[in-house]
Amino acid sequence: MSSDGLKQFSNKKYINLETRRKSGQSIRTPVWFVQDRETIYVRTDRKSGKVRRARNNPNVRVVPSDIRGKPKGEWIDGTVKIMDDFESMHAKKLLDQKYGLSGKMLGIMYKIRKVDFVVLSIRFDADKGL
Repeated sequence: MSSDGLKQFSNKKYINLETRRKSGQSIRTPVWFVQDRETIYVRTDRKSGKVRRARNNPNVRVVPSDIRGKPKGEWIDGTVKIMDDFESMHAKKLLDQKYGLSGKMLGIMYKIRKVDFVVLSIRFDADKGL
């Protein structure tokens, strides 16, 4: 993936993350994200459907979007990986910096609800680039 294909994510607040069920049906979910060089990170509930689907099929698509998931760019193909705790520390710091007070408030709410977070890393195959 060329860096030009990833430029569309600069200064965006949301991406639409498309994962696939075992049946092949695609599920699109708008999520907060942070980009670090050639990788996009997403923080989500360990028990979420996104995580279950990522375990079953690591092939995903992403596009910059609005809060409702309406695409604001071009879809690109990637591969998702569930990060271990050590690897995810860097991504969590970047997400906290990007989303500031809103992110902290959401974090407090989820802590009260005892949500166990995990970080997904999405990388892009050079052969599948734009």
